[in-house]
Amino acid sequence: MTRISSHTVADAPEKSREIAAKFEKRMGRLMNIHGGMADSPAVIAAYDGIQMAIGRLGTFDVRTREAIALAVGNEDGCDYCQAAHTVSAKRAGLSEEETIAIRADRIDFDARLATVAAVAREAARNTGSVSEATWQAALTAGWSEADLSEAFVHIAANLFTNYFNHYAGTELDVPPAPALPEN
Repeated sequence: MTRISSHTVADAPEKSREIAAKFEKRMGRLMNIHGGMADSPAVIAAYDGIQMAIGRLGTFDVRTREAIALAVGNEDGCDYCQAAHTVSAKRAGLSEEETIAIRADRIDFDARLATVAAVAREAARNTGSVSEATWQAALTAGWSEADLSEAFVHIAANLFTNYFNHYAGTELDVPPAPALPEN
């Protein structure tokens, strides 16, 4: 059930409009998540700040960012983020089957990607804690300490959106993510 209404750029609080317009331009429309965040200038500005930092200073390619988003979204049970990131992951070159594998924690197509997704999933599940075995597997796969440090901001950005969607009851405005296979 929707708790926080999704605004348009025109009816958003004045202090949210500039950022809302930026998201509308970037996405081709103002998605419900961003329209909901626009209800509070502080919320949409906080999210924008994280995204700007990632855009300016982040080093991960789009595939890696989307894999982290899908892993965290699945771990948090965020239908909205799993749906939205399935769409963007496919635009980034991942197949639908690969997006399902990432969400299901069954990545067999890219061992290196599997390790950073495992770090993200474990951090989301355990309030930031990651086992030594999972951490070492990522290092062994070629991720550096700096890479794993950067992974944290991607995890945090996705926790922010996952939690916002749960909190706000954001209505899905993209196709739902495909169902995961039964165990």
